[in-house]
Formats: sequence, structure tokens, C-alpha cells
Amino acid sequence: MLGIEFCGKIIKRTKNLGLDEYKFLLKALVSSGIGERTYAQRTVFDGREASPTLDDGVSEMDEFFHDSIEKLLARSAISPSEIDVLVVNISMLAAVPSLSSRIINHYKMRHDIKVYNLTAMSCSASLISLDIIKTIFNSQRNKFALLVTSESLSPNWSLKHRAMLRLKCLVRTHHGAREEAYSCCIQKEDEQGRVGFHLGKTLPKAATTAFVDNLRVISPKILPTRELLRFLVVSLIKKLRIRGSAPKSESGGTTKSPLNFKTGVDHFCLHAGGKAVIDGIGMSLDLSEHDLEPARITLHRFGNTSASSLWYVLGYMEAKKRLKKGDRVFMISFGAGFKCNSCLWEVMRDLGDANVWDV
Repeated sequence: MLGIEFCGKIIKRTKNLGLDEYKFLLKALVSSGIGERTYAQRTVFDGREASPTLDDGVSEMDEFFHDSIEKLLARSAISPSEIDVLVVNISMLAAVPSLSSRIINHYKMRHDIKVYNLTAMSCSASLISLDIIKTIFNSQRNKFALLVTSESLSPNWSLKHRAMLRLKCLVRTHHGAREEAYSCCIQKEDEQGRVGFHLGKTLPKAATTAFVDNLRVISPKILPTRELLRFLVVSLIKKLRIRGSAPKSESGGTTKSPLNFKTGVDHFCLHAGGKAVIDGIGMSLDLSEHDLEPARITLHRFGNTSASSLWYVLGYMEAKKRLKKGDRVFMISFGAGFKCNSCLWEVMRDLGDANVWDV
């Protein structure tokens, strides 16, 4: 696990960093929100993070697949041959045969299984995968689907009565047509040919715009009529007041939503992409520290696990026995491109089963 002392050793042994890079990494290490027990790939502990191989990435994924899928199937009492749809999203590793093919081969799944293998969809891939399954289930009933989501770090420094959640609605927002949104988070090589992620200065604006557009679509689907009517009346009064007085200049910073999302949502499952992401969403939706705790603790315990972070956050809520039958869970994720995806779940039964948080 990655403690601060070990992270300092990693930074120190990276010879191609300049003074400014050292300062930046040390500052990021202290303020990242990542804790002492965060995991890392084996190449880091072996001292080979600068020269990973394809086998490192594939082995990392195989280890995750075999452990997680076997536990899920055993817990659900479902045979691999019963799976009708398999969706796999691993953004930063593309292997041949595909990772989905490796799963099918290992578990000897049916030859007619419907398979979707997503790559390069970044942190928002989980809800994109859910949308694929939702679309299939709209036309095909009584099917079993397996969604596998994680991230490969090595090469890149429920069902029937067993169902836990029911998907109520899902909204996807993609601003890839806007150049400032498309280029604000992009994988590229630096002047020395090293591959990494460039985060541009337009990232906060791109994220905010995508978030607002997504909320504009999903709000009427998840909030009660009384809250929408209240918002309409308040907006109308505000417009009338503005007409009768000089407009005031708005101060910078994150703007709070005029809607009270707690009128239609019991729990907020937020993408644990970083401290600033969690803080920004919390301020926008006027959330309490209790609401933000699952995302903060997930970031502290596991770090930024990309698309799979939503399921760690949800698992934390389950382990803490927060999820009761009838509760509504609002999921929000962001990803390069630039994308903002969200969905609303209904809890089908009281949840409190053992999971990764109990280990």
C-alpha cells in the first residue's frame, strides 16, 4: 500500500523530474485527499513503474477479474453460463484478444453471449456501460448482465429477487464537439516522449458546463413536482426583480444549484476523482459532510480508481448500512471527452452485506 513515506521514495527515485516537478508532486501528495492505505500496481513496489510491460497490465486485470467475478457469482448463486450480456470497461488498456474475451475464456461462457468491450471512455465509463445494459433490457426481458469496470494502472503511471438496486433513469452528456471541452483532459506525449495526461486550464469550465447541462435534463426526471414548481416561482420572482434594478456582478467560484436535490434523493454517489471534484459537486448541490463522506473516504482509502470509483462509494454506503429499501441513490460521474453522466437508483431491499470495505 502507498503510504506518504513510500510515495516520497517513488518521487525521489524518478530521475527525470526537475525542481518544479518535485515541488508540484509533493504539494499534490499532501493535498490530494489520498490516504496511507491506497493501493498501487505491482510494478511500483517492484521499482519498475518506469518500464511496464503489456503482461503487467494484463496480469493486473486478470487478478482483478478472477477475484471479483468469482465472488460476485458465488454471492449471487449464478453460473457463468447463465450470463446473457457482458459489458467490460477498462479505459487505459487495449489487449488482443480483448479483456472481455479473456473473461469469456476463463469462465467458459456461452457462445451466443452479447459482448461489449469499452476502452478510452475514462472515468464516466460505468454509467455508459449501464446505459448499454438498460437499452438491451428495454427490448429483452429476463436476461442476466455482468458489468465489469476497473482501471489498468500498470501501463499508465443483480437480478430478480436477488436485485439490490433498480435503475430509474440515466442521462449522458457529451461535449466532445466543443474544442475547449475535448482538449482539456487528454492523453499525450511530452517533449521527452513520455506518455501522460494533460489537464488544461479550461477543465473546470468544461466540467461545470457539462454538469449544468446534465442536471438540466435529469432534474425533471428525479425531483418531485413541488420542488420544480418552487424553482419556477423563485426564478420568475428573481427575473422580475432584476428587471427593476441594475444587474449585480457575480463573484467567482462555484455556483449553487437553485434546486434542492435532497427533495428527491436520499444518497449521493459521487465520482471520487479528486478532492476538488468532490468539493465542487458538494458546493453546487449544497451537500453536507455526511453526504460527501462516502466519496471522501473512498478517495482516501483507494485513491482515484477512475470508472470503478462509483462502486467503491456505493459499497461504502452498503457497508455502513445506509441503504434502506425505497431509498433513492443519485450517481454522478465525469470523464474525458468531455462527459458528465448521471443516473438514479432505487434500493430494492435493506443492504448491509459484507464487501471490500469489510476486508
